[in-house]
Amino acid sequence: MRISGDNSPESRQRGKDAILAAHEAGYNHFDHADIYGGGHCEELFAEAMSDYAITRECVLITSKCGVRFKDTPSEGLPARYDFSKQYILDSVEGSLRRLKTDYLDLFLLHRPDYLFNPDETAEALQDLVDSGKVRHCGVSNFKPSQYRLLQSRCSMPLIVNQVEVNIHNVDALLDGTLDQCQELGVTPQAWCPIGGVAYPAWGNTFTQEDEARIKVELDRQAEKYSVENWVVMLAWILKHPAGILPIVGSTTPERIRTAKKSLEINYEHEDWYRLFEARNGVQVP
Repeated sequence: MRISGDNSPESRQRGKDAILAAHEAGYNHFDHADIYGGGHCEELFAEAMSDYAITRECVLITSKCGVRFKDTPSEGLPARYDFSKQYILDSVEGSLRRLKTDYLDLFLLHRPDYLFNPDETAEALQDLVDSGKVRHCGVSNFKPSQYRLLQSRCSMPLIVNQVEVNIHNVDALLDGTLDQCQELGVTPQAWCPIGGVAYPAWGNTFTQEDEARIKVELDRQAEKYSVENWVVMLAWILKHPAGILPIVGSTTPERIRTAKKSLEINYEHEDWYRLFEARNGVQVP
């Protein structure tokens, strides 16, 4: 989301350095959206692949659409979500052009359009799959009922639901999202996984007391597992049996490499609950 920075030559080079670091560290899934950097992120990624001779077969590329900013494509229009068929088709064409690829491995609907017609949206997804421009489809930020509605109209499985999961936002644990993923074999992806630890989470409601209590427990576990405390947070997410895949959003090569340590931690069941208790300020009922 941030690899193009302000799109200056310096920012673009930092973005390319991050992509190379991720590729060399063994990352193979790269998550894009039509709105990231106003399209510059996708363009930069294509340049990096060319510069560093990263073959298309080595990577899994995701892109998303559905978020439309205020005053786009013309002045006076409100910020909104859009799952209309033509918009979806046009968005994928734009992503393919910027990414300089013939297909997306995975295409997600970014945020639920409250007015979406599930039959029309499903038709757009089917056209993309039938044309070979998209190999697999999924959703992002969908509640279980929204996922169920769209899946009921789709002949192909929606294989991913990308939602916010971090120490601040545990809605997916409580609202049935992760239960549904396990029931149907859907892969949950976690955006902003270290929000509330390395940086404030979206819509932060933690008090200073909350943050201090969480940090004490994170620091204790970081010492126990000999990692940085934000790596513990990734291990906490990875512990869930739904098989959550955290999206590592760093553009710092060293952090990109360090994040892999979360895969090596034999994270204990009890430590998961200790951190959950620190988050809530009370033990589970």
